[in-house]
Amino acid sequence: MRIGVIGTGSIASAVVRALAPEGHEITVSERGRAYSAALAAEFANVTVAANAQVVEAADLILIGLLPEHAEAALGALTFREGQQVISLMADVPLDQVATLVAPASVKTVMLPYPSLPAGGTPIMVLGETALVETLLGARNTVFALRDRAELGAYLAAQAVLSPATQLVAEAANWLAPHLQDPARGEAFLRMLVSSSLAAGPAAELLASLNTEGGYNQGLRQHMERAGMVKALHEGFEALTR
Repeated sequence: MRIGVIGTGSIASAVVRALAPEGHEITVSERGRAYSAALAAEFANVTVAANAQVVEAADLILIGLLPEHAEAALGALTFREGQQVISLMADVPLDQVATLVAPASVKTVMLPYPSLPAGGTPIMVLGETALVETLLGARNTVFALRDRAELGAYLAAQAVLSPATQLVAEAANWLAPHLQDPARGEAFLRMLVSSSLAAGPAAELLASLNTEGGYNQGLRQHMERAGMVKALHEGFEALTR
């Protein structure tokens, strides 16, 4: 396919890195110069151009602009009938994007993660999922969302990734002075958490880790007494407000 990217940040770059090995002809915008230059240096089938040239060269356009820049940047461009658009902007409603890119067609908001090129990652999709499934579904899992309310809830809940990562990082920091190879210790913890969570439902994993008097039960109960669960739910509610 001939794919264009307007707004080349970290998430758009991840999408490009997932798609470029498939042989698509990809044109990325100069907006996000460091990212676009790195992509062009990495892949022979990725070129850098001004936004207007991106639109001219592409049949499918991914838009990854910051919400506050979307109206000005897209309003200056001329889209054409038959072009398809996928928005990477969670905070800009689809109908607003549709107005800005008319007469091109936009029916999808796609929210992937930086780990997308490695495969095995979730992709949140609001709207039609078929095109995303075709492009990225073979190696990743598409989670179709019902409406913007469900999108908002998913966005709040997915923020658990940052504190979960910090927990692993802090555990690695605590472990490091006890080890000959601290990097290996962190690698162990990352693999432990990721493989355990990927194996099945969280409730089943928690039950298996609830041995009376065991290390896992002891640390979890200590953190619960310290207010972990209450703080987490308060954080989610604050995000949704």
